[in-house]
Amino acid sequence: MKLLVVEDDADLRRQLVSGLESRGYTVEETADGQEALYLGSEFSYDLAIVDLGLPSLSGVELIRRWRAEERNFPILILTARSDWQDKVEGLEAGADDFLVKPFHMEELLARLNALLRRAAGHAKPLLEFGPLSLDTIGRVVACFDKPIKLTSYEYRTLEYLMLNAGKTVSKAELTEHLYHQDFDRDSNVLEVFIRRLRQKLDPDQTLNPITTVRGLGYRFDMQSS
Repeated sequence: MKLLVVEDDADLRRQLVSGLESRGYTVEETADGQEALYLGSEFSYDLAIVDLGLPSLSGVELIRRWRAEERNFPILILTARSDWQDKVEGLEAGADDFLVKPFHMEELLARLNALLRRAAGHAKPLLEFGPLSLDTIGRVVACFDKPIKLTSYEYRTLEYLMLNAGKTVSKAELTEHLYHQDFDRDSNVLEVFIRRLRQKLDPDQTLNPITTVRGLGYRFDMQSS
């Protein structure tokens, strides 16, 4: 999952980025509302974390402009303000949830997971497709109740495909959600991840969970349980 963190407090921003990256998220960051507007308009994100008190462009106005441009990724507000009117204004601008500073990282992660699942059409943290399951909170994958050990990139590739089950995901979209925008993306590396996932998830080639759609990308084809 690729996240955008928009927070002008440098210490908090570093803590957020470090905490999210340690849990496998790809994170891009900015302290400036105008730069955030550009990033959110030009690049694809799975979710944005936005502070309301930003320089140059307020968090509320930033959210309004993104929504006016039909940028529909989930948005979580961070605010030090206790006034309920500020929260209402942010939600009415198009945000999906909010947290008041200070907060615990575990609460932030729980809210992020819930927003990401809802955006993908999943209400529960456990994604189940036949004998294959993926726990988005524990980040555990199992097949026929047997845990499967995946690398961080293998897990993130599988999670994104499962959250978009039945949809053909292009190589460009998948790599964009795996890497930072300035990372040297290589489609051959993605092909290695897909091949290793097939070997680990389906060594007997009986489930065929991931289909290659020639010229278009990949699709997770198993049916939800």
